[in-house]
Amino acid sequence: MEEAAHDQEYTPKKVLYLALELGNTSWNLGFSTGIGQNPRQRKVTARDVAALRYEIRLAKQTLHLPANTPVKSCYEAGRDGFWLHRCLLADGIDNQVVDSSSIEVKRRARRTKTDGLDVVKLLTMLIRYHNGEPTVWNVTQAPTVEQEDQRHLHRQLSELKTDRTRHINRLKGLLASQGVILPVSNDFLEKVKSARLWDGSPIPPGLMARLERDYRSLVFIEEQIDELKAERRELIRQSDAPAVEQVRQLMTLRGIGENSAWVFVMEFFAWRHFRNRREVGALAGLAPTLYQSGDLARERGISKAGNRLIRAMAIEIAWSWLRFQPQSDLSVWYKERYGQGAKRQRKVGIVAVARKLLIVLWRYLDFGEIPAGAYRAASAV
Repeated sequence: MEEAAHDQEYTPKKVLYLALELGNTSWNLGFSTGIGQNPRQRKVTARDVAALRYEIRLAKQTLHLPANTPVKSCYEAGRDGFWLHRCLLADGIDNQVVDSSSIEVKRRARRTKTDGLDVVKLLTMLIRYHNGEPTVWNVTQAPTVEQEDQRHLHRQLSELKTDRTRHINRLKGLLASQGVILPVSNDFLEKVKSARLWDGSPIPPGLMARLERDYRSLVFIEEQIDELKAERRELIRQSDAPAVEQVRQLMTLRGIGENSAWVFVMEFFAWRHFRNRREVGALAGLAPTLYQSGDLARERGISKAGNRLIRAMAIEIAWSWLRFQPQSDLSVWYKERYGQGAKRQRKVGIVAVARKLLIVLWRYLDFGEIPAGAYRAASAV
């Protein structure tokens, strides 16, 4: 009896593995109970959750599994975002959202690529992941609905600023093509109407109409930018949300303003949980990439495999930190090591400052450790 109980205790529990290859019009599903089994492949209409649930029930019946068999699933992070992840979790399914760039591929010759092969590959890696190979891929941390919603303001603001620059450059370029140089200011249309070409003739009517339309679009974009900035400023003053409190906390450090503090918190610190400083640098794409083979060992620069927006902001604020926090330990370290170097060395050094700055900001927010030697104001509002 003891031997039977021992066998029963260590009998592996059956699990249904499900991999989803998400397309715009259809989803490919792959089912299996373990390595060595020929996967069951099905196709459903994209975003048809009812059909997905039906296929899961049918797969359990076909593979002779009890109705209460646990399901472990995965899909690649992409256009569909995290809504499906939340849906699967609500159905009691253990789902993983996978970073697609971390999925291993064969590097020899040209690789065959089909949706069927992709779903089988995902399914195989899912089984390996749940059977003792956690490093087989990188799992994306999924934000809550509220955390994801907080990111729209600064992302739209960033896109609008890019559109503003594009419109200004287009206006200047159209005029330059006719030999006219004018600043894009509030009285731009008046100046355009009085501008003359090389031979003294006015700007052609077709070009004038285009300039007027582009300028009106630019004015509309400027209004939207002002509205978003006002909304953000009001939230910083009035909101009692924990994330906004972190924004106010960062703004007490000289050299970090409203825009950078908001991006750092909403895009990085508010909803991600870091275990150590290496994770902070790696997620921003600021971790060094090592190359070692035999006696050869060198660094190949930063990985650039993380959040591009955070990486760009961190490098920008690193320069600001050197200017507004000259007595901080981080600024002193940079001056001693890179301050007297050539231009390229200083640029390499500022990337190191950006990585170290993100780490000290993480410690400041999570553990209350004020950056050594940094000036901190009493209040940011």
